[in-house]
Amino acid sequence: MTNASVREFKMPDVGEGLTEAEILKWYVQPGDTVTDGQVVCEVETAKAAVELPIPYDGVVRALHFPEGTTVDVGTSIIAVEVAGGAAPAQEEAAVAPAPAAEPEQPAEQPAARQPVLVGYGVATSSTRRRPRKQAQDPAAQQAASAVQSELNGHGAAPAVPAVPAAPAAPAAPAQRPLAKPPVRKLAKDLGVDLATVTPTGPDGVVTREDVHAAVAAAQAPQQTAPEAQPAAPAASAPAAQPAAPASYDSARETRIPVKGVRKATAAAMVGSAFTAPHVTEFVTVDVTRTMKLVEELKQDKEFAGLRVNPLLLIAKALLVAIRRNPDINASWDEAAQEIVVKHYVNLGIAAATPRGLIVPNIKDAHARTLPELAASLGELVSTAREGKTSPSAMQGGTVTITNVGVFGVDTGTPLLNPGESAILAVGAIKPQPWVHKGKVKPRQVTTLALSFDHRLVDGELGSKVLADVAAVLEQPKRLITWA
Repeated sequence: MTNASVREFKMPDVGEGLTEAEILKWYVQPGDTVTDGQVVCEVETAKAAVELPIPYDGVVRALHFPEGTTVDVGTSIIAVEVAGGAAPAQEEAAVAPAPAAEPEQPAEQPAARQPVLVGYGVATSSTRRRPRKQAQDPAAQQAASAVQSELNGHGAAPAVPAVPAAPAAPAAPAQRPLAKPPVRKLAKDLGVDLATVTPTGPDGVVTREDVHAAVAAAQAPQQTAPEAQPAAPAASAPAAQPAAPASYDSARETRIPVKGVRKATAAAMVGSAFTAPHVTEFVTVDVTRTMKLVEELKQDKEFAGLRVNPLLLIAKALLVAIRRNPDINASWDEAAQEIVVKHYVNLGIAAATPRGLIVPNIKDAHARTLPELAASLGELVSTAREGKTSPSAMQGGTVTITNVGVFGVDTGTPLLNPGESAILAVGAIKPQPWVHKGKVKPRQVTTLALSFDHRLVDGELGSKVLADVAAVLEQPKRLITWA
């Protein structure tokens, strides 16, 4: 068989702007026959677990990565031998002549690319790299390369005498090492000069494994013969990081790699906490009538087979409050310095799953009837528990509800989902002594907490929304008059 008959299926960007995904499970092995549209593996991105179908017929020749490996988007993960020996469209585009016509006809380049996976956000730019401009003076090229190497290494001031230490090949200093931004950041954090790393990726691209291998190779010499550079404390600290796991006591500690959904959640929450100025308000409310309405709806034929619970009416109450106070349903555009008010509500529901906390949302929840909202909530929860929530279901949310009451917690101060202006936390519903009609009686009571972005939601608006939600839950008949 010729190389031209083997197609490389690359890890697609199955969300918006994702850079990597972990291979959870392979459904095929070398020698298996696959058909167009057949699922070959399941991967976990920063947003969800997704099954990847192969886009052509053929025979599996190689699986490039084992299960549990995190792979950069755009990296080949499986090789498939196809019938007919035709070269892939991407390879044909890469060797097509007439490079001078590219700048004049940029609109024709995207048509030459074949999407790795239909509907999964393939970039519209050409895969061919533009030739880099050559410096007029070779000596200046070497000096510039040395400076860049030092900067890539650790940000220290470049040492001019270090220029002769560059690789012997004369053209090497003029070519910046090929690596993706996450790999460049990893190299910078570990104090690795990419110019000294031997690439093993496709087309000479430096991979994460290459960087870690360079660190491991340099570790032994550093321990036996420390460098004599006078002032490089920052450079020595990152180099010591890979050695830290050596002192790990598995009998007393357990280390869990942070990746996939948990990694994305951690980054998003840190960004939210330190970007949006949070304000949280609380209200304790008697929801006895709401609980009675829930029991009545369970017996209603219109809700037969649907999930009916307090969260359904809380969600409807929030939608009513948003309709009465539409400015709460907005986002902050930092680049344009504008407040973007949304005329639709994509209602996010925080869900705890084995892979971590995810927030899928119900699209256009504001336009749904109560039975339709119940059906959407049931489907959302079931899909989340099965770990099958799609990335698209977690994009575009405008307002979120998190139900901490299911864990017996009275209330909390929830962090905003990035890009949203408000999040409502629902506490546990418990029988408590409550003054009702002038007498102390046991009533079903809960505490609501509303966090909002104080850049675009002031105290008056936030208070009105929270008060409206509480009023509907205390008197559910307001759903008829306010909705």
